[in-house]
Order: sequence, then structure tokens, then C-alpha cells
Amino acid sequence: MTEHSTTPAAAADVSPRPAPIDRSVLTVLGQAPVGRIPVLDVEPVVDGGRRPTKSVVGEVFTITATVFREGHDAVNATVVLVDPDGGEHPVTMTCVNEGLSHWRAAVSADREGVWGFRVEGWSDPYATWRHDGQIKIQAGVDVELMLEEGARVLERALDEVARPAEHERVLEEAIARLRASALPVPERLSSGLTPEVREILAAAPLRDYVSPSPTYTWWVERKLALTGAWYEIFPRSEGARRDPVTGLWTSGTFETAQERLPAIAAMGFDVVYLTPVHPIGRTNRKGRNNTLTAEEHDPGSPYAIGAEEGGHDALHPDLGDWDDFDAFVARAEQEGLQVALDLALQASPDHPWVTEHPEFFTTRADGTIAYAENPPKKYQDIYPLNFDNAPEAIYAEIRRVVQVWIDHGVTIFRVDNPHTKPVEFWQWLIADVAVDHPEVIWLAEAFTRPAMMRTLAKVGFQQSYTYYAWRNTAGELRDYVTELATETAHYMRPSFWPTTHDILTPYMQQGGITAHLVRSALAATLVPTYGIYTGYEHVEHIPRPGAEEHVDNEKYEYKDRRWDDPVPGRPDLTGWLTMLNRVRREHPSLHWLRNITFHHAEDENVLVFSKHGGGAGDGSESDTVLVVANLDPFTVRETRLHLSLPALGQGLGWHDSFTAHDLVTGQRWTWDDSPYVRLGPGYGEEPLHIISVTKD
Repeated sequence: MTEHSTTPAAAADVSPRPAPIDRSVLTVLGQAPVGRIPVLDVEPVVDGGRRPTKSVVGEVFTITATVFREGHDAVNATVVLVDPDGGEHPVTMTCVNEGLSHWRAAVSADREGVWGFRVEGWSDPYATWRHDGQIKIQAGVDVELMLEEGARVLERALDEVARPAEHERVLEEAIARLRASALPVPERLSSGLTPEVREILAAAPLRDYVSPSPTYTWWVERKLALTGAWYEIFPRSEGARRDPVTGLWTSGTFETAQERLPAIAAMGFDVVYLTPVHPIGRTNRKGRNNTLTAEEHDPGSPYAIGAEEGGHDALHPDLGDWDDFDAFVARAEQEGLQVALDLALQASPDHPWVTEHPEFFTTRADGTIAYAENPPKKYQDIYPLNFDNAPEAIYAEIRRVVQVWIDHGVTIFRVDNPHTKPVEFWQWLIADVAVDHPEVIWLAEAFTRPAMMRTLAKVGFQQSYTYYAWRNTAGELRDYVTELATETAHYMRPSFWPTTHDILTPYMQQGGITAHLVRSALAATLVPTYGIYTGYEHVEHIPRPGAEEHVDNEKYEYKDRRWDDPVPGRPDLTGWLTMLNRVRREHPSLHWLRNITFHHAEDENVLVFSKHGGGAGDGSESDTVLVVANLDPFTVRETRLHLSLPALGQGLGWHDSFTAHDLVTGQRWTWDDSPYVRLGPGYGEEPLHIISVTKD
């Protein structure tokens, strides 16, 4: 008999073998692999993951994703948080809409640093068996087979996932009972479905076909990057005195400004913000109220930086020397305040840069250097930098200047007009500073187009001025704050200022003391960071004719506000601001941005909102603040509210009542979902309630 060489093994050798899947072909059509278990639409992700998502320590926010698979097997999802040391922390996600395959999980970070997060979709063999086993066994279909499959799933859970010994014993007992043919079938089945087994498998699940999304960068910063109360001063005005005989002024100094710090701290502020403290140019110096001709003793605008005494790395000699500045910073720290400094990247015609680095500026066809303009405004005393002429040299010089101030204790920079400089410059500067000084916070004073404001935040600015000053109606405030608390909250943090040294809106000009009460209270409660420009206590609301700014503007002259010498009849909102900051300290729900809910008032002149939760382990989960504000500064308003009681937390249901403790007046009432309120302008009949909510 002839032997043939075509044995089964040999036949297999000559048969075609399936080629491995070449996923690189997807790139032909510009696709990325979707994964065995598709994980899509991960949020919050900034610019497709090209920019970091942001939070601060303890801030709770929600990660969502679309996760699904083919067929009927159970699918599950996990968020994996990656800490700065590379440690991984899984967080179970919950499917909140099975039809849309929508999953979510609340997360927070317990320390600062560069974190990451990803979403993992996976097939859940235990959940699949639990579903199928109950249906089939109860119907008497494949009973023994389904019990054996359950035992094998639990065996895999023992073999493939590390778990504590006590959990192993629970699973071993369940496996044995699933196979115990002497026991009744319902008892065998239930042994694999006990709450204890479910908890063990939920805590450390058996996962098949794990499919991760990309890992997205997540910056976690100190809490002051999100939450704080700022107070702005012109150091030269603090302690300035005018001679009643000659009319000449003596400038305030760092030493006299230091004496103002205890009062600022006593009001409850966290940050004292200094306008520029550098030498001021003399060429084209502006006079009072922005006039083009300065008198001999006019101090000029501190934003016209630079003179023969130095530039951005120097101090105005009238204010003192570096020992005086260091003493100011030390006193601020002693009072519990951090110092923020205005970084205004521009130069007076007398700045050393003009002669040492003329390439930093724009030279016009007639050989002159172009001054700053914001039509119709002209700033003849200021030369803007031109970052296109000598970018590397400008970048290096500004980085050097910033380090000078960091070395002298400045941890926060309020940046003047950042939108007039290249975005890529800020991205580089903020990142470079963060390498050695991650504690430094940058606030963008960018009242400009949304695209620029948002991009500045995306590339590194921790905080941003906003359009708050011009959002005055209930509808405008609801829409704008909703946008800030949802759409942009994962990268842009708002700072609300009722007025600044540049801004005095018609509402604040005309609304008097009531407008100042309402707008400061809303700024302090709608968002976590707000600021007050000194003089607000005295309701300084008279505008320069034809302008939305104060008359006798402090940018161009000294101010002696006579803090220790009350003026008869002059308003004093010191107690009001102190109350607002005390309420903010005592109620942690006001420390967070994403936790706001708007309610309804029948009178559209009344704004109603609440804040509940928002932080991890800070007490905010049991704290609720409800604010009701009359936005009409001229008229008493009476209206009925319509509150969503479940949104207030505290375990409230739709038909419950609660104790409303007014933190402004100290009064207490029992409210239900539709209380009636009366809010008036001014003292005596307060224009708003700030309510602490507790369930009856």
C-alpha cells in the first residue's frame, strides 16, 4: 500500500491561513479604531483632547460617555482616573439612559497636579449570566446548563481578578451552591445573585473585551484658582494726602497701603489686587479724567509703564523700595491675603525698552512708534508691544520680568488686555512658569469676543473676567451663568466684578445704593470668584460724561477716601461686603460653579437660583443656599416663586416644606414650593434674600 504524505497536519500546512487584521488601513479614510466595545462622545473633553480639562482639588464634576455593544450581552463602563504619579483609580459609571447608551460618573481629585482620565467600555459576563440565567431558569429552560455557566463565571471572577480572602470565600461558597444538585433550583440560583455577591462583583468586576478611550489630560489646581474674593487697590492712593493749602498731593506708599490690609482682611477678602506699581512715563502723560495735557503734579496712569527709573521690573520710587514691597507682601500673608499684581505688557515712550529694544514695537512709515488705540479711545502715553518683530527676545524678557515678581512673593497675575497679545505666547509663558511654580494663578482681563476669551482659558488662564457687568436682566443672567456653569465650566472659570477702575455701567450709574447691594450679592453668589474695586463701599457711581467709567478716575489721579474719617451722609457698604464674604465662607455650596439651578419667579424682574453640593467631603453635599433678588433698583417687587424642591437637596420632595433662614436679615420662615416674596430697593426693605435651606 502506497503511503501518502498528505496527512491532516500537512494538509493544514498548505491551506490558506487567515491574515491578521490590518487596522492601519483605517487611516486611509482618516479613521481611528473604534474598539471592540465602542466608547464614544467622552465629555468633558476640550478641543478633542488637544487641551486639558480643568478642575480644582475637591471639585466634583461629571464624566459622560456613550458605551454600547452589539447583540444582547451586558455592557458596562468605568472611568479610570490617573493621578500625577501614574496610579489608577477606577470609578464605576452608571447607565442613565439605556436607549441612548448614555453613561455617567461623578469624579473629583484629592490633590493638585497633572492627572488624566479615560473611559473603558467592557463586556460584563456576570451581568449577562444574571439576566439570562434568571429568565431561563424561571422558565425551566436549560436549567442545569445555566447554573453551571453561572458557576464558571464566578470561577473566572476568582481566578482572573485579585480580591480579598473574605470575598474569595463568599464566591467559593456561591460556586459550590450553584453546583449542589441536592438543593432546590431556586436556592441554587439565588446563591449566585445575593446582594453580597453582586457587591463583590461590582467592586472588582470580571471584565471582557476592555476597550479604552484615549486618556485625556486633566489639570487639577489649587482651590483659589476657582474660588476667591478679590479686592482691588491703587497702592498710591492708600495713604495719599492732599495739602489743603497748596493743593499738592503726597503719594501713598507700600508702607501706608500696608495699613489698609487689616480692614481688607476683616471684610473677608482672600486676594488683594494691586494695579501696576512701576515707574510711570512722563512723555504724553495723561491728566485728570484722561485729558491729553497733564498738569505739573499729575501722577499719570500707572498703565503707562516705564521711565528713567526703570520698567516692568522696577518700583515707582514714590511707593518705596523692594524692602517696602516685601514687607507689604509679608503683611498681606500675615492677614491671610494673597497678593495679585497687574501685568500690563505695554510701555510708555520713556520705558527703557524703547531705547534698548526698539524692535519690540511697531515703527510707522514716518519713523514714529505707534501708540495704543482702541477706537475711539486713544492712548498716546502707551506703546503696545509687537510680538511679530522679535518674538523670542520679547518672550524671554517677559519671562524674566514675571520671575522677578514671583521671587518677591506674587502668586497671582491679573493680566491686562491679554487678547491683544498672541495666544501662543500665553500658552508658552503660563506653561513655562508652571514647571517650577504651579501655584501661580493667571486672570485674563479680556472683555472681548467669546472665541478669544475661551481660547485664553483653554491654553492656561485659570480665571477670566466676563460680561457680567453688562448682563442685567433675569433672562440675561440665567442664560449667561448657565453657559458658564455647563458649556465652558471644564476649562474657563469666571470672575464677576460689578465695577472696575475701567467699567461703570449705566445700571451702576443710575441704580445707586440698591444696584450696588444687588450686584455685589449676585457676583458673590452666582459664581465662586468675584471682585470689588475699592470705593465700592462708598457707592462711587458718578460717571465721566459720555463714558462708562468713574469721573475723576483713579487711573489719572490720587484718591483719599478717608477710611478712618467717616463723611456725614456718605454710604458705607463695608458691613454688607463683610456679610457677603462671611456667608461665602460658611456655606461651601457657594464655593463651586457647576452646582447652580435656576428657579422661576412670576415677575421677570426677580431672579431666583440655588446652589447645592459641588464639592467632595467639604460639607457642600448637605448645604443649600437659595438666592432671590429684585433686579429693579427703583421699585418694590412682589411676586410668587415656583421652586423645584428636589433640586434644593436636603431630601426635599415636591410637596414638602422647608425652613428658609435669611442670612441677610436673620429672619426665618416656613416655605413650600411657591412662596410669596416682597423685595424692595435699599435698606429697610432689602432687595434680596440669601436663604439657607433646611428641611422641616
